[in-house]
Amino acid sequence: MSKLRLPAEWEPQSGVMLTWPHACTDWCDCLHEAQQCFVSIAREVVKREPLLVVTPEPEVVKSQLLEASVAVDNVFFFECPTNDTWARDHAFLSLIDEQDRHIVADFCFNGWGLKFAADKDNQINYRLAQTNLLGKVFYSDNRDVVLEGGSIESDGKGTLLTTSECLLSVNRNNFASAAEAEQMLRARLGVERVLWLNDGYLAGDDTDSHIDTLVRLCPDDTIVYVQCTDKADEHYDSLARMEQQLMQLKTADGKPYRLLPLPMADAVYFDGERLPATYANFLIMNEAVLMPTYAQAENDARAMAVLAEAFPDREIVGIDCRVLIRQHGSLHCVTMQFPKITK
Repeated sequence: MSKLRLPAEWEPQSGVMLTWPHACTDWCDCLHEAQQCFVSIAREVVKREPLLVVTPEPEVVKSQLLEASVAVDNVFFFECPTNDTWARDHAFLSLIDEQDRHIVADFCFNGWGLKFAADKDNQINYRLAQTNLLGKVFYSDNRDVVLEGGSIESDGKGTLLTTSECLLSVNRNNFASAAEAEQMLRARLGVERVLWLNDGYLAGDDTDSHIDTLVRLCPDDTIVYVQCTDKADEHYDSLARMEQQLMQLKTADGKPYRLLPLPMADAVYFDGERLPATYANFLIMNEAVLMPTYAQAENDARAMAVLAEAFPDREIVGIDCRVLIRQHGSLHCVTMQFPKITK
């Protein structure tokens, strides 16, 4: 078998995917607000790269984009039934092989450990692979394994970062040990080493501590992560332990990572429940980083400054994601990037 590589998100991209909210999703109670957030994301994407929209209602979405003056000539629509909108977790994982071919690895999505219906979302990848919307791709059926894109971070050089809380969940694969999970990741994704975090969580999170809500790998051996400095906050102890773990991590050549802390967003509540507002849930694109904001002027500005330090060659663009966290996710969770492939 040809050697595989899981590219880093900051490598050149050929496009971004969104799975659009509609009335038969959990967004029904705030549908217009959610769709306007998606329009805001779409507007920023199409300025820089193509956008693929998965939706059962392509003409409706096209009208929404046109009404908002979004350039639809850079948008491609794939008509398909969907349960929800979390493309990060139900979309392909893109791999590159030794011949520089785009391998679209289709893993099983089971609604974050059987919490939510995912029967339609789990069919999107296979249906999409039968079209030419992604260009020349090579489909790899991995649906015997549950794996969500938000649960892993890659540096593109063989290192993968993840959390034990998610990957060792018994309602996903029920691995006997971390070693068994690592064996799968090496075989299916071509990674050479796996870094595990055993602490870190966000109240209101349905994903069992997806790494992309807590810690992100960035260029030049940099890690950005959510830091809690308020000892009275319910997250303080767990995030402090996570921070200590990050300080112990080493790069492949044995050096410590450059650590940049992101601020903890002020608590946001809806119907009495604390929501998982996090600045770590940003999308890296070719020329920009799209960062979630939460109408918290000081925190939003601090987070943008941190990302500007981590990505000095990219524009940092804020997107108001207050509506997204009402369904317990944020900006990175609703997007999936595809790498630029030469063959």
